This record gives sequence, C-alpha cells and structure tokens, in this order.
Amino acid sequence: MQLKARLVHAETGRRVVRVSAWNQGTCLGSALGEAESAEVAEDRAIERLQQRLGATPAATPAPATPPPAATPIHTPPARNSVIRRPSGEAAETSAPLEVPPRPELPLLEGLEQQPDDWSDELAALDVQLQRLGWGRDQESIFLQRAFGHPSRSRLTSYHDLSAYLKAVQQLSPGGDPASAPVPLRRADLFAQCDQMLLQLEWDASQGRAFLEEHFQLSSRQQLSDEQLLHFNMLLEAELFQTP
Repeated sequence: MQLKARLVHAETGRRVVRVSAWNQGTCLGSALGEAESAEVAEDRAIERLQQRLGATPAATPAPATPPPAATPIHTPPARNSVIRRPSGEAAETSAPLEVPPRPELPLLEGLEQQPDDWSDELAALDVQLQRLGWGRDQESIFLQRAFGHPSRSRLTSYHDLSAYLKAVQQLSPGGDPASAPVPLRRADLFAQCDQMLLQLEWDASQGRAFLEEHFQLSSRQQLSDEQLLHFNMLLEAELFQTP
C-alpha cells in the first residue's frame, strides 16, 4: 500500500493536506487534515485515513510540501492574446478514474458559467508577475507545481486562471516559485467531493439538503473554492460519524 500526500490549501496559520491510500493503482480512500503546519496537517490526515480504512497503512507518505501536481487532461487552446474556453468544454466536475461511474445527481446539474474574454485577468496577472519579479522561467516553475504543466497558454479553465491570479496576488516580491503556496485546484475538490458522496451513499435530496443547511445554496457550483474545501471537510466529518 502506498500513501500520497498533497498540500491542497495554504494561508497564514492554516495548512490543509490531503492523504490518499493506493494499492496497485487503485485508490482505497482519502482524508483531509488541517493544522498550522503542513507536517501536523499531514499527520492528522493520515490518522483520519487510518480510521476510515480500519487499518494502519504500511507505507510512509511523501512530504506534502512542495506538493506534487496531478497532470490535468486538457486540450491546449490556440495561442491567442486572449485565452478562450473551447466551445462545449465541460465544467471541472468529472470524478477521478478511481471513482466508479454513477448517475448524475440533480445537486450537480448545470455547468459553471465561464466568461469568453479573459483579457482583464491576463493583464492583471502580468502586473502581478512584474511585481514579484518573476520572468518566464519562474512562472513555469510555479505553473508546473500547481497545474502539472509549465505554460500559461495551457490553462483552459477560467477557475484555474482565477486561482492562479489569486495565489500570486498573495505572494511577496522576490518569493521563490519552487516553494510558494500553490492555489486550490477546483477539479480536485470536486473529485474528492464526488468520492465522499459515493461513500456516504447519499441521494440527490440528501446532498442538496446538506448543502443548503450549511451554505444556503442549492448547487456546489455556487460555492467558492474555499467554501468547496469546507464543504468537503464537512462531508468527511459525516463519514467518520457513519457506522
């Protein structure tokens, strides 16, 4: 059995680490841990994962910092001055390969609306990179860590671009791209959410009621990345309470 650790959120005084257990290419489960440091958050995630699996994993996970970035499956857009979402592209709600297919729930209905023109965000990103003193090489290092590729032109999701912009806005000039906190990956958050909903065996009405109870919203698409992370942690707490 192999454990994989990933730092999924970092801010002042708060780190969230996801640890997943794998056996011969199959994901057996995952858990989140939250603490002031990545190391303590990782230990908490391992402890929760052990409780969920009912056994102690035999492998030691790789360090959560810097986190490995999973390679997203995207078709690169044309190299234009404005990056546009390809026509008909689905929102980032697909589950990872280890999650078995299931009927789509009404809770997840509707694609997230993404603007066609991203020029304002791209211009703001250029300003932030100049402020940080990052050139193309530094940006490539950060993109590789965060999104699994070194080129901004391969960002085909508006949410990924927005998360990238928000992340660099929070960095100080001269920061090291090899150790700077990477942004939340919305696709990863949705995938983990899907997995936990399956484990809870909730139908659409249960999932929607839980969402409305905690966020007064009827769809996960309406959640910000931080809210979606919190929603996942609430679902995980429900898993531990399930006999």
